Amino acid sequence: MENGNLLIENKDGVALITINRPKVLNSLDSSVLGDLHDAFTALGQDDAVKVVVLTGRGEKAFIAGADIAEMAAYSVPQALEFARKGQTLVNLIGQLAKPVIAAVNGFALGGGLEMALACDFVYASESAKLGLPEVTLGVMPGFGGTQKLGRLIGRNRANELIFTGRVLTAVEAKEWGIVNAVFPAQELLEKTMETAVRIAGNGLIGVAYAKHAIKSGLDMGEADGMEYERRKNRNMVTLRKKFPLKPGKE
Repeated sequence: MENGNLLIENKDGVALITINRPKVLNSLDSSVLGDLHDAFTALGQDDAVKVVVLTGRGEKAFIAGADIAEMAAYSVPQALEFARKGQTLVNLIGQLAKPVIAAVNGFALGGGLEMALACDFVYASESAKLGLPEVTLGVMPGFGGTQKLGRLIGRNRANELIFTGRVLTAVEAKEWGIVNAVFPAQELLEKTMETAVRIAGNGLIGVAYAKHAIKSGLDMGEADGMEYERRKNRNMVTLRKKFPLKPGKE
């Protein structure tokens, strides 16, 4: 399926969303944010989709950031609304019951890195560059970067990356804990899809509940997190009584 801004393919239980704006390095404007919100909402409700992969078209960029040309013309209310739309999308991705994997195929800067951070984990090509350089433009991250990065890599490293505006190579991002694995550019999507298909073959109720327990537990103490895990398991057992697990199927 194609709508101009996005290409969406469904195969083997995996939906591949490709941002289709290579001429502007797949930058995010209001229409792209809206289309991504609609796409993730629809895929979240599609029982045939078990996993979602997000990437950008072309070899240069995953998402190079927000569309500066559009933002330059914003009034203050418009700028605040743009940030709200970005945060709403980031929250939607994080709350989706289905795993979302970012395949970072080039620049993931500013809002681009924030979209990757919203995903459950990140694979990157060897040529990828990742960072939150907003301060070099006199602004700050606005799509959740100040909150998500510190939870992922710790406060001190998040402070360093955001305050300096430093851009990391893919290998550095892996060392920092932002990226799970780095692949040659020509292998990135293949390797990402292999992982996505493997996840899609698992018990998706268990995967969905585990995703929610991990995310929620990070904001709790360990004892509260253990209790939350027990509650999720109890809920899952109740579901299994109504919908028994069949061998090899969800």
